Amino acid sequence: MRAIVCQTPGGPEALSLRDIPTPEPGPGEVRVRVEAAGVNPIDWKTRSGLGAAKSFGGKPFVVGWDVAGVVDALGPDTDLDERGFAVGDPVLGMARFPSPDGAYAEYVTAPAGHFRARPADLSVVEAAALPLAGMTAWQSLVDVGHLEAGQRVLIHAAAGGVGHLAVQIAKALGAHVIGTASGAKHDLLRELGCDQVVDYRTERFEEVVEPVDLVYDLVGGETAVRSFDLVKPSGMLICLPTVAVGAAVAAAEERGVRASGAYVRAGGPGLSELLRLHADGKLRIRVAETFPLERAADAHRLGEQGHTTGKIVLTV
Repeated sequence: MRAIVCQTPGGPEALSLRDIPTPEPGPGEVRVRVEAAGVNPIDWKTRSGLGAAKSFGGKPFVVGWDVAGVVDALGPDTDLDERGFAVGDPVLGMARFPSPDGAYAEYVTAPAGHFRARPADLSVVEAAALPLAGMTAWQSLVDVGHLEAGQRVLIHAAAGGVGHLAVQIAKALGAHVIGTASGAKHDLLRELGCDQVVDYRTERFEEVVEPVDLVYDLVGGETAVRSFDLVKPSGMLICLPTVAVGAAVAAAEERGVRASGAYVRAGGPGLSELLRLHADGKLRIRVAETFPLERAADAHRLGEQGHTTGKIVLTV
């Protein structure tokens, strides 16, 4: 099969299209013929040798984890799995995160429990954009932040891949949602459910936002430190960039408030809940741009600029 392989850590040029053996599904697993693969910040961080790459032992690996496609084969005993997938079923999921057996390929295998049936009204490109970013937002706001109806939440980088989904999840939970983004993205954020929008380029958010119960910081650095001025004594800040978590937690301790990182995990109810929100018309998946598989390096170059609205997706 064709796959995008990272031979050694580096820049986008480290990615190359290669022919590698097609994987076989093991017990309880399915093999999916990939039609689209989502692109996420963790992908280019891993490509550069950070994050999950540290546990790969320096070996070449296939990049990516977001996948949408069609079940192609079942491993032993997979037909007994509670998912009950059959060959030919359209699915989406976050395959084997954070293992090196990635989704930028024509086929991927993973435990059947990592996938969900793809509804007919969700395009394959939208489906590939949803799992990792959506589950990151869901697990951060619900499992870590325990966001409830009536609470106030501030979301930084609210128009990005994770941010635009977090806005909609928070709104569906009944929260009052404030989002930061450049002015050109404010109309979109209002459409997605933001009650207040702040242009981080022209305004200091800590001067125009009232105290909040939860800050979901998708930027890190100075943004996290400045955000502590807005966190209520009973509230908390969740910092997604893993490299920024340590500094955020230390700054929080100095101020007597809570801070936490958020580490997405495969499985759990999050993806099913996201699909339920989509079915109810409460969740839209915005795709910024698509690239064919062989242009994965260009997709990474665009993503690393940090200004996309929504998700980048590879088509296979």
